[in-house]
Amino acid sequence: MKFLWTSIFLPIRFFILGLIVALAYVLGHFVPVLIPLAKLGLWFFVSSIILDLVLLFRIREGVSATRTLPDRFSNGDQNHISFSVENHYPFSIKTQLIDEVPIQFQKRDFIINRKLKKGENWQHIYSLRPVERGNYHFGNMNVFVKTVLGIIERRYTFDLQHDISVYPSFLQLQNIELMTFAKMQNRLGLKSIRRIGNNKEFEQVRNYVVGDELKHMNWKATARKSKLMVNQFRDEREQEIYCLIDMGRSMKMPFNEMSLLDYAINSTLALSKVVLKNYDKIGLITYSNRIQTVVPSDNKNSQMQKIMESLYRQKTDFKESTMEPLFTFIKRKITHRSLLIIFTNFESVISMQRNMEVLKQLRRSHLVILISFENMELEKVISEKAHNLESVYLKATAEKFIFEKRIFMQDLQQIGIQSILSTPDGLSTNTINKYLEVKHRGIL
Repeated sequence: MKFLWTSIFLPIRFFILGLIVALAYVLGHFVPVLIPLAKLGLWFFVSSIILDLVLLFRIREGVSATRTLPDRFSNGDQNHISFSVENHYPFSIKTQLIDEVPIQFQKRDFIINRKLKKGENWQHIYSLRPVERGNYHFGNMNVFVKTVLGIIERRYTFDLQHDISVYPSFLQLQNIELMTFAKMQNRLGLKSIRRIGNNKEFEQVRNYVVGDELKHMNWKATARKSKLMVNQFRDEREQEIYCLIDMGRSMKMPFNEMSLLDYAINSTLALSKVVLKNYDKIGLITYSNRIQTVVPSDNKNSQMQKIMESLYRQKTDFKESTMEPLFTFIKRKITHRSLLIIFTNFESVISMQRNMEVLKQLRRSHLVILISFENMELEKVISEKAHNLESVYLKATAEKFIFEKRIFMQDLQQIGIQSILSTPDGLSTNTINKYLEVKHRGIL
């Protein structure tokens, strides 16, 4: 009996018909001819309720529902969820489906209405876009069923509770994997640049072919074989690349509902895939006012999973970042010349100048690429038309800050530090482009 009462819901049609019958009885006191109509209406109302109850509850499992989720969600991407609802009633029904999606999405109106024919199995796919990493909880799925009469609704509750983890954006890896090939490099705007230096490693000794450089001649092998032999080289592999991610409070600035930190994490994951495809070693360091996480550089098959798990757990401590502990750690632990890609966000001239000396020190032993973000909110202020003195002041202040930031990035270039000033949504492409350019030029 308790099951019956907890499953019954009264739709708006129930109250409308009940109100009409009650109103007919009230008016019947003044117009007696309405009394028979009111009784007829009451009889029809009660009969419809009984008929609906019989039709809906004579079958214990009138509908069934399932939900299919991926193993994990990709942060910042559209993730597909599918469900199916099957009608076991011997007649058509109207359904209203309410899926209890995780609270992080704040979807309070997730309602889907559908009419199902006899025996129909309806399948539907919808998408959710998470904007922060962590654990998400899916609740029950509720299906409200009513007949053509629509006087009573029956609720079916399916226990489909499930926890799912939101990882850094791994879906974009499928889109950037081809960036390691030459054709994709050209599409991204890379030009063929003459290599400087001699970043080559020996591969084998082979027979001389017309056109080989004389400086690569192997005279000892030539004497032994009595024919010309040359040394064959290939591009140096297993170079060490480290992604250094600022975990300070300036990286919590939002853009398109995601924080700059999550954009940097997604870009690091995408870059790691490309680096490993190029047989280089990739590592990870996160910092704020101290070193937080370290994943030593490697190119083993398990390295991608290590970086993925480490990035999944990253959280900011909302403190002001400083590069002094980072410099001390790198000086002590990273002894080989490496490519250091720093993801940070300078939001004041003072913070830029304070870290300039550390960047100069890092430049002496490593190739440094500093990546900072364009402040899109300031860009919006500049693009808006000024209507009063206050808006003129805001536009001038915004232009001043953007100008100072760009000048700072140019100053880095002049002292030998590569720099990128990128929008958040273009970060992955710009970072991968820069890495491929460094590889192409052979300047590491």
